[in-house]
Amino acid sequence: MSHEEKCDCNNSACGCEHQQPCDCGCDCCGDDGHFPRRYQTKAEQIAFLEGYLGELKLELQAVEEHLASLKI
Repeated sequence: MSHEEKCDCNNSACGCEHQQPCDCGCDCCGDDGHFPRRYQTKAEQIAFLEGYLGELKLELQAVEEHLASLKI
């Protein structure tokens, strides 16, 4: 995916979602003179893992639906 498809910096919306390290190739995600964070709080870890679990459940549902459609 190209940088233009992934990051919409001109509209203050970066598609990389501020991942560390950011790989969108622009300066919208950080370099404000501070070092990048290396650690997350417990609440941040929980929120991340809950979101990840939700994505995994959706992926499982999609695979099950795709498999069912192939068996028809």
